Amino acid sequence: MPLGRLELPLAISVGDPAGIGPEIIGKAWEARHSGQLAPFFAIGDIASFARHWSGPVVRIDDPADTFKYFDTALPVIHLHDCLSIVPGTPDLDGAHCAYQALEMAIGFARAGSAAALVTGPVSKSQLYAVGFTHPGQTEFIAERCGVSKNNAVMMLAGPDLRVVPMTTHIPLAEVAGKLHGRLIRQRLRATAKGLQRNFGIENPRLAVAGFNPHAGEAGNMGREELDIFEPAIAQVRSEGFNVTGPLPADTMFHAEARAQYDAALCAYHDQALIPLKTLYFYDAVNITLGLPVVRTSPDHGTAFGIAGHNKALPHSMIAAIKMAESAALHRLAAADLG
Repeated sequence: MPLGRLELPLAISVGDPAGIGPEIIGKAWEARHSGQLAPFFAIGDIASFARHWSGPVVRIDDPADTFKYFDTALPVIHLHDCLSIVPGTPDLDGAHCAYQALEMAIGFARAGSAAALVTGPVSKSQLYAVGFTHPGQTEFIAERCGVSKNNAVMMLAGPDLRVVPMTTHIPLAEVAGKLHGRLIRQRLRATAKGLQRNFGIENPRLAVAGFNPHAGEAGNMGREELDIFEPAIAQVRSEGFNVTGPLPADTMFHAEARAQYDAALCAYHDQALIPLKTLYFYDAVNITLGLPVVRTSPDHGTAFGIAGHNKALPHSMIAAIKMAESAALHRLAAADLG
């Protein structure tokens, strides 16, 4: 069913202005017609764009003005003069800018002035130096939206693969101790509901990767699958969710296997991200499930090493913009039906 077009623009926080954020946003604007992108505006230091990209920008003060200018220039809400910014050389001034841009973008999305939020890449170490206390942007956005960090789930998505790491940025040695039944049940429910809400999948098919080689080989290579995974999966399946597993992770990601599920839930970070980035390194998207607003981001970092050299590819940013629009439209369609 055609989903139509959004009546509100998308808000994009620029991220660290010394990174590739301004460049990939500018290049995404250049692809607005060929990519059939929904109108969007950026939030950050307007002067930082000229240091990375030669395209036209226009300063706006109201998100609604995006539609007036989007066809001829990239609309930017300016909030911070980063006079010291040098591409590839992050500093605290740029970190302040990134922090403020993120805060403002969340505010626009929560207030209903933007249809969705797309976040540009930031330097966590720089943010920590200016008082940012969260592990990353996802946790910060969840807190601002009044959502427990346990209910805000990170999904990485490519054209035909969606993965959810059930544990994220922790040492591998700590993973086994974090994989308890409650966590697995939370992740399964949140993923299923997120696929329904953001992707319009009525009865999502979830596949769970085992923790051990061969999914434990009936307990001979570890008992986590028998003692933790299987009871948790059985409980969620009894609630009406379509879940298979635990499955051997090494046979889950070829084309025929991917066609059997809508999302794969993985035990730890690299188990999820290695197959995704192997297949879709340039156009994978990070989408946060469980929020009252749509939030996506490109699945890469600030790339300070190439910033300012016109080498950054906008593919992941373009994919993030498209996914944000699609998720917002699916939510609107579901609200209309409800």
